[in-house]
Order: sequence, then structure tokens, then C-alpha cells
Amino acid sequence: MSETAGNEQPRRRQARGERRIAQLLQAAAQVFCTTGYTAASTNAIAREAGVSPGTLYQFFPNKEAIAIELGDRLMHEMRETYGEALAPVDPATPLEEAIGSAVDRFMAFNTEHPVFFALMHGPDLPGGITEAHDQLHATLIGRVEGLLASLLPQAPPADLTRTAHVCLGIYKAGLELVLAHEGAERATYVQEIKNVLVRYLDPLVGDRLGRA
Repeated sequence: MSETAGNEQPRRRQARGERRIAQLLQAAAQVFCTTGYTAASTNAIAREAGVSPGTLYQFFPNKEAIAIELGDRLMHEMRETYGEALAPVDPATPLEEAIGSAVDRFMAFNTEHPVFFALMHGPDLPGGITEAHDQLHATLIGRVEGLLASLLPQAPPADLTRTAHVCLGIYKAGLELVLAHEGAERATYVQEIKNVLVRYLDPLVGDRLGRA
């Protein structure tokens, strides 16, 4: 057997394993959204994935390991999302456009992955997820502070931190309402979040954006 043929078999096994892991994580996301993390079970996840519990245990020893892997992958994607959403704003961009673009990027992630909200805000989560989420939250606050500082160079740091926390709080409160609705009603709630953020930030930064 050639060396190339010998290497192909492990690669195929690895690819099958990755597909199975992705299948199990997708099933876990559905179960966590439906029942919550606490009530979810490995049997329910295996059933949702259409595999036996024994097959699941080949890849994950327990429900906690599944949640941690799912959380890690989602948080990595979330970091990419806020890197794009919170890029420096061109002063020629109107405030409504800047906020709308950022909210749309975050909402696209959260509505595509509703399990992220379910995992990060549910009770009795594995400690590893809680710690990672706290780090993600702190980094996100820092990015919003940096964005505000570029628009409000004279503002005291404490004011920027407070404003960043309020912006994120508004978004999170609105996100819960968005995820509870679908279709046109969901779109209306998204627009309401944008409206609230514009009205909150306009007195602070409105005169520094939208300039020709």
C-alpha cells in the first residue's frame, strides 16, 4: 500500500469524526434551546442526533463536555462578529447607519445561534462556560468603550464605561424579546432596539457623526 493511501484512511476517519461531532453539537443546541441546559440529557441529545447514546459517548463523556465544546465554538464565532460589528466608524457615517449596521451583525449571529443566549444566560452552567463568557463580556465592553472614546475623546473613562454597559444592557434586554418572536414582529423588535440606542447615543455622539 502506498504512503498516500495509508494517509487517506486516517484522514477519512478524522473527517467522519468531525462530521459526527458537528451533528452532535447541532442536536445539543436544539435540545438546550428547547429544554434548557439543566433539564437536557445525553440521551435526549443522542435521540435528537439520531444516534445511540454509545455513539455520543465515543466523542463526549457527559453533557457538560458537550456544552463546553459548543460554547467554545460559539464564543470564537462571536469574537469574529464583534470584531466586524465594532470596527472604527467613519465620521461621515450617520449615527442611525452606524448603530443599525452593528445591531444587524449581532442580531444575525444571535438569531442564527439562539442557543448562545440560552447557554450564556441559563442557570447551572458549567464553570468553564461562565468564566469564558465573563471574559467575552469584559472584552466586548472594552471594544465598545474604545469605539466611544474615539468619538468622545474628552469624556472621562468612567463615563465611557457606564455608557458601554448601558448600550450592552439595552441590546441584551431587547435580544430576549427578539428571540421570542419571529417574522415581521421580530424585525419590528430589532428596529425598536436600534431606535432606543440611537435616542440614547444621539445626545452624546450625534454631532460627531454624519459629517460630510
